[in-house]
Amino acid sequence: MADDDVESPPAGAHAPAGRSGPIFLVGCQRSGTTMLRLVLDSHSRISCGPETRFLADMQRIVGRDWERLARFGLPREDWLRRIADFFGGVHEDYARSRGKTRWADKTPLYALSVDFLAEVFPDAQFVHVIRDGRDVVVSHRKRFGYWSAVKCVVKWPRYIRVARASAAALPPDRYLELRYEDAVGEPEKTMRTLFEFLGEPWEPGALDYGDKPHDVAGKYTVEADRRRAAAGTDSSIYESRVGTYRRELDPFLRVLTRVFSGRTLRELGYR
Repeated sequence: MADDDVESPPAGAHAPAGRSGPIFLVGCQRSGTTMLRLVLDSHSRISCGPETRFLADMQRIVGRDWERLARFGLPREDWLRRIADFFGGVHEDYARSRGKTRWADKTPLYALSVDFLAEVFPDAQFVHVIRDGRDVVVSHRKRFGYWSAVKCVVKWPRYIRVARASAAALPPDRYLELRYEDAVGEPEKTMRTLFEFLGEPWEPGALDYGDKPHDVAGKYTVEADRRRAAAGTDSSIYESRVGTYRRELDPFLRVLTRVFSGRTLRELGYR
């Protein structure tokens, strides 16, 4: 990234609180994790590149496959260190190439691996994005098809349940839940809270992520442009997709959502 593309922190911004560990952005797919990824990636210190996904496979090394791999004679801690060196090294090189000093990873699937990631990276922080499950079901249908929406009524509460259970063992300064509805309804207030949690200075330009370069697939740019046009806005962050289930969730999916996601919706305060 050219120097001109890196936004300087605003005058009077607080200095970072000394955080330098990795950041993992997790949450069920279609919950707003991509939006948050681009906000983080627009910060002058943080690099948040494409999804990796493969750490979930490497988790088997010290989990399901451990009895077999232990025969190498290497302690489990050594395997964890090697995973951290490899995965962290890739992210560090990528961040450095873009003039950034801290890396983040946005992979929704890692909501199911928070305990493993916390073990591999003891200094990592986790940001769990949660969105109304009924809107998530609608988004799955529009993006992936009807069968994906049917499966989502079970997937959404599972992602939240597993991530929260793992996070229960973490101190408050390592895990933050961020509601999608807050992020799009009060973006500056919500993102200030996010960057304060991360120990990073506030940079207003992070909200205008659409004006900055990111390594995203071309199909994302097309979809983002289409959604902004449908919302009638040029802003990168908008709240027109909140509550879409009220007009776009058909009767069958409504019943499935009530049966399989209802308890989690109530626990989270979604009415």
